[in-house]
Amino acid sequence: MSVLEILNDKQKEAAGQLEGPVLILAGAGSGKTRVLTNRTAYMIDEAGISPWNILAITFTNKAADEMRERIDRLVGQGCESIWVATFHSTCVRILRRHIDLLGFDNNFTIYDTDDSKSVIKEILKRREVDSKQYPDKRFLNWISSCKNELSSPEDEMEEALGDYTDELYAKVYKDYQDALRKNNALDFDDLIMKTVELFKAFPEVLENYQNRFLYIMVDEYQDTNTAQFELIRLLADKNKNICVVGDDDQSIYKFRGANIRNILDFEKVYPNAKVIKLEQNYRSTQTILDAANSVISNNSSRKPKSLWTDRGEGEKIRFINTDTAYEEAETIVDMICREKRAGKCEYRDNAILYRTNAQSRILEEKCIMAGIPYSVVGGVNFYSRKEIKDILAYLKTIDNGKDDLAVRRIINVPKRGIGATTIGKLADYGTEHGLNFYDCCIRAEEILGHGKAADKISEFVSLIGLFKSKLEFITIEQLINDIVDRTDYEEMLTESDPDDAAERMENIGELINKAVSFEEQTDEPTLSQFLEEVALVADIDNVDENADKVMLMTLHSAKGLEFPNVYLAGMEDGLFPGFMSICSDDETEIEEERRLCYVGITRAMNRLTISAARSRMIRGETQYNAVSRFVKEIPDELFEGRGPVRPSKEEPVRKFEYSTPGAATRKTAPATSTPSRPVVAPKPFIARATAFTSLKKGADIASAAAPDYGPGDRVSHMKFGAGTVLNVEKGARDYEVTVDFDGFGTKKMFAAFAKLSKI
Repeated sequence: MSVLEILNDKQKEAAGQLEGPVLILAGAGSGKTRVLTNRTAYMIDEAGISPWNILAITFTNKAADEMRERIDRLVGQGCESIWVATFHSTCVRILRRHIDLLGFDNNFTIYDTDDSKSVIKEILKRREVDSKQYPDKRFLNWISSCKNELSSPEDEMEEALGDYTDELYAKVYKDYQDALRKNNALDFDDLIMKTVELFKAFPEVLENYQNRFLYIMVDEYQDTNTAQFELIRLLADKNKNICVVGDDDQSIYKFRGANIRNILDFEKVYPNAKVIKLEQNYRSTQTILDAANSVISNNSSRKPKSLWTDRGEGEKIRFINTDTAYEEAETIVDMICREKRAGKCEYRDNAILYRTNAQSRILEEKCIMAGIPYSVVGGVNFYSRKEIKDILAYLKTIDNGKDDLAVRRIINVPKRGIGATTIGKLADYGTEHGLNFYDCCIRAEEILGHGKAADKISEFVSLIGLFKSKLEFITIEQLINDIVDRTDYEEMLTESDPDDAAERMENIGELINKAVSFEEQTDEPTLSQFLEEVALVADIDNVDENADKVMLMTLHSAKGLEFPNVYLAGMEDGLFPGFMSICSDDETEIEEERRLCYVGITRAMNRLTISAARSRMIRGETQYNAVSRFVKEIPDELFEGRGPVRPSKEEPVRKFEYSTPGAATRKTAPATSTPSRPVVAPKPFIARATAFTSLKKGADIASAAAPDYGPGDRVSHMKFGAGTVLNVEKGARDYEVTVDFDGFGTKKMFAAFAKLSKI
């Protein structure tokens, strides 16, 4: 029997189309892996194609191993000659044989991120570049983006056109490449870029691989970047037997350099391409698929397709809208508990998905309080995150200073130049004299003698003393803000890891939310009580790793997974989609968010629950946001009960009506012909690494100085370059500036953080 017989008609067509360019648009849950493996088996077993002539490229080693194992099971002996590998491992094999043609030794070293960072740091030091203004990570990310676009240092120098910042980046890029060549090293982006360079400079090498790889397959094609596209184009240019598999509706990695145009424009590159759509879904019910289809159909940059299933209509979608985020989390956890008790599900059947990592904190706490075992997938439990442990260590030290682990954790965070030798001397003295570490810090001069080491320890003790002196007069919320402000904690995060700084500051903002809620709900709250409560909800070490668990994860982490019951939490405009996407003039930003929503919906197999909160505390401030526009794109008839009511064309801003599943009586907001007060978006925190400290240490937020530029003035930004000021408006915390940048469009930002220079 043919290996194609087990496939449906469209899968069979895709697997059997071997000649010429083929684009397989594989919708979510449509069995693309089965198509790829059976296609390969068919090529070898029935079409008489040598395994030696087949190249299959995946994005992960795990996917490559899985594909090879499946092919082995179908074909048996002989398939070991198939080249199944990731982009990077494919390029390494090619470069090991031929990179000497580019002036490198074949035993080149591959630098990881830490190696690359060390090279960049040395270059910046040599060029006397201010690392605070120009963090090394920013250069690394920029260079990576250039390589993904196959842009050389020389190309970037031409693009700089005399701009100081752009020229600096181009020069550092060149220095970096020179250093790699001197060290006979490549970074990960070089592996692909240098292979493309090799093929273009030495056609005979390219032809050798074209003659070997007569049939090429690429998985997850929607996630390819420009360099990967060009690599595949070159390899397939002679024979044109290129088969790419992907789903443009699941392209959600633009921030990693993925270029959705690669899959959307495939037919422009290969005009005679055969396009086959896999639209039969084997995962979800038709109700869930109808919801997904309705949402994604609002994107303009996509290949039209509509998922369907023979699994039946299934249950309606549950929509929950609570007054607060706490009630949202409580409702979700209560639903899971009730269905588990009723024998309708196991804990492992449930996944709670959210847009940002900071959202997990409340959900984790509610799970702990309800005794539900859970696991945070693709992330770290909220109270285990470094930035949260750092701030809590400060609070513990301020509270009593007896926790040696807490004191030692933050004595050099951010760095104060206190060395390991100094810390060791203090610790040894404490052990010998029965003193805790903080008491030894207080006696630093007595223990260490006069000198710089003792002075630095004394400065730390004075800082803790200052915080202690304020305890009686300020709230815990204000104390956390003061810690972040006076220690320059935000600056430390931005310098050490600018890419993750914003998310880490969001997490600290969520800790502030916890503090505000605690103080609102507690009579005469104290710092000790707060730390005690946090310790109780943070004590998750006793959870059995092998237990049946609810999965908590971001939507990005959920791609490729499936669960019987999915809860999409925090479905509000401003959160999902976020305000940066909503405010952006670039329509592709919202479309990427919509694709992410589509991915979330299609993770559900049997039951989908969507939740939102009328109010949500963000960075210690309560915000009131409308239900996500993505929810409103789902037809009413797909919801259990009434679902969210859409505003009419004549009345764009109205109160919504909501249904709460499981309630004995449903309460709805009365319809009215009078528009309710419009929901005003909170001030955008754009071009900013944090939300609640807009000025540096010692600054008076309420009396921030007005910038020296105004509407019509030309200004320069470190990242966005030159632009024209459109508006300057005084906000509660700082001046908000709107600038139309020449190369990046309109951006809103805080003046103190943006550091715009008038030109």
